[in-house]
Formats: sequence, C-alpha cells, structure tokens
Amino acid sequence: MLTPIEADKELKLAVQLNPGPWEQHSISVAKNARLIAEKTSVMDSDKAYVMGLMHDIGRRAGIKGILHIFDGYDYMMSIGQEEIADICLTHSFPIKDVDTFFGKYDCSSEQKKFLQQFLANRQYNNYDILIQLCDAISLPNGACIMEKRFIDVALRHGLPDFTIEKWKAFMNTKKYFDELCGCNIYTFLPNVLENSSVNLI
Repeated sequence: MLTPIEADKELKLAVQLNPGPWEQHSISVAKNARLIAEKTSVMDSDKAYVMGLMHDIGRRAGIKGILHIFDGYDYMMSIGQEEIADICLTHSFPIKDVDTFFGKYDCSSEQKKFLQQFLANRQYNNYDILIQLCDAISLPNGACIMEKRFIDVALRHGLPDFTIEKWKAFMNTKKYFDELCGCNIYTFLPNVLENSSVNLI
C-alpha cells in the first residue's frame, strides 16, 4: 500500500498531466475518508486517506467518462497497488451493476464485461463503501449533505431508472458509518453547514 506521502506525490504528478477540479475533489475525499476511519475502531485512517486520494487517479490520462476508472485500475496495477486498483473500479458503484454509472460510457464492450464480472464477484469491504460514500459527499472544500449532491447530479444527468435504488444504497452506507462511528458523520466532517447553502450547479 502506498504511504500518504507517496500517494500525495502520485496525485501531484497526475495533476501535471491533466490539471482540473478533480484534484481538490480527490483531496477532499481523502480527508473525509480519514476523518471517518479515525472515528471507527476497525479501519486504518492512513489507508482510507490513500484510497480516497487515489480513487480518481485514472483522470491522469485525460478527460473521460467511465473510462477513467479503467485507466486508474490499469495504472495502479502497473505499479503493484492492487487494493487501490480495486477501489478505482468500485468507487462509482454502490450497486453492483455496470449500467448504473452517471456519465459517458466511453469504454469498450470487453472492458464493460470485465467490470460487470468484477463487481459481481467482489465482496465489498469497509474501504470500498467508505470511498463510495466520500465520493458522494465531498466538495472541494469539505463535505455536504448527501441529498444535496443527489439533486445536483439529477439536474445534470437526469433521473435514469436506477436513480432511486442508487440513492438508497448511498443512504444505507451513510447509516452504516453513522453506526460504526457512534454518531452522525455530518457532525465532524468539515464545512457541512457552510456547504448546505451552496449552489452546486
């Protein structure tokens, strides 16, 4: 597993290849993942931070849709980081269905088939679902209430048939981490109140 310092360096190199707002989003996901992991008694906060920082590392290869998760997987596998590579694939799928991605399907049919088989066979662990949760609630400057992001995504992408099921999966994940942390995670994540009044569109 990369150390936090090594992951920070990887992100900096990636952003040189493809600068963009994904950098601050990745940092926010990492920080929020660390804060949540610290509140549990069963997770490694450094590991959570690294996985959060690297979940979108595939964006180093350019502006893409679903293909960024494959680019991240391939890159992490090439440097011997299989656990992080897996997170690159799972972070967009709280439901194990390849057809529940919000965005452009710019991958090959072979890649899509591989991903569906991977998801079907994957037993999600705490880190998979933690990064899914943090990806859903992390703004560049902290966290926001999940339902606000739901509306933001719906306004940009519409309401596909799988939308409600995906929302329920995210809400169940938040409930799981509320219980694991012994409190509502919104009470200790940064800028939740400030971001509740921000127009995300």
